[in-house]
Amino acid sequence: MQPHPLVRFSKVDKSYDGVSCVVKSLDLDIARGEFLTLLGPSGSGKTTTLMMLAGFEVPTAGAILLDGRDITHLPPHKRGIGVVFQNYALFPHMSVAENVAYPLTVRGVDKAEAKRRVDAALDMVKLGGFGGRRPAQLSGGQQQRVALARALVFEPDLVLLDEPLGALDKQLRERMQYELKQLHERLGKTMVYVTHDQSEALTMSDRIAVFDDGKIQQLAPPTELYEKPSSLFVAEFVGENNRLEGTLLGMDAGIARVKLDDGVELRGMPAGNIAAGVKIVASVRPERLALGGEGHANRLSLTVERVVFHGDALRLVLRRKGGGEVMVKLPNAAKATPPERGSTLEIGFDLADCRIFEAA
Repeated sequence: MQPHPLVRFSKVDKSYDGVSCVVKSLDLDIARGEFLTLLGPSGSGKTTTLMMLAGFEVPTAGAILLDGRDITHLPPHKRGIGVVFQNYALFPHMSVAENVAYPLTVRGVDKAEAKRRVDAALDMVKLGGFGGRRPAQLSGGQQQRVALARALVFEPDLVLLDEPLGALDKQLRERMQYELKQLHERLGKTMVYVTHDQSEALTMSDRIAVFDDGKIQQLAPPTELYEKPSSLFVAEFVGENNRLEGTLLGMDAGIARVKLDDGVELRGMPAGNIAAGVKIVASVRPERLALGGEGHANRLSLTVERVVFHGDALRLVLRRKGGGEVMVKLPNAAKATPPERGSTLEIGFDLADCRIFEAA
């Protein structure tokens, strides 16, 4: 018998104007101890979903259960959920220790126990000894650690994080991603994380729910989401993709045969049932394209338009005969000579790396 989820959304709708729904008939189970990321573009419904779970928004219809208890109309302070916001929401007039202690103060925890927990929480986020400082004396990354310590200090079963690293610079943001994931693995807390950054979601999550138009388009572990996107939207939103348009010629033992608009024929793996003659989009990740087509099921002959240096990688922007662009991502090997602009290259890719979608 499978254990019941820590969180369950059941047929949840949310409308602000009574006409259009920003979240539509949402069914979602969140397992105890998992790190789930809600990923999607602005206006997709991910933040509204988090705010309904936190209690700052009330569903128009449906129910939200926490550990089997209906919390749909319960106020935020009675849910026992830790929340971390993008803007940190620290009290500027309080010290770091007082900020972290605040959830314990409102719960009536005695001072000795509160101090023990605050010290432990600050040590946990590598801020031991910073308790006497004010938030204004801290860097952005340190303030974010204080906000995280405050969310964890009362030992909630569930922690919600709304774009918590969005205000940090790239290098600090990446370091905080790893630290937060390590903290999750060490504590075993259930964490629900909202971001629009697909790289961040792939780095940190046990599962990712990709939102668009108020609905979950795909819910899967990062590897499955990246390797086997279920729709063209997910394929193009998560990671980089080359988009090759054409028509489905037919199916051979589960393999799709397609003819691109420039006449080139390819084979790939279909995402769903697609009828012959239907317009399709073939999707291939730039890092799955190999120079030289030998030994690959699919081959293209392309012209080098430009070479872009990205430090650890080179991106070759190639031009198809029909005018479309194809990008190839290569590791920046020591002393490797990049191809010259205007030269012709053969590239190849395998069946498993070519996903075929019905065109929208």
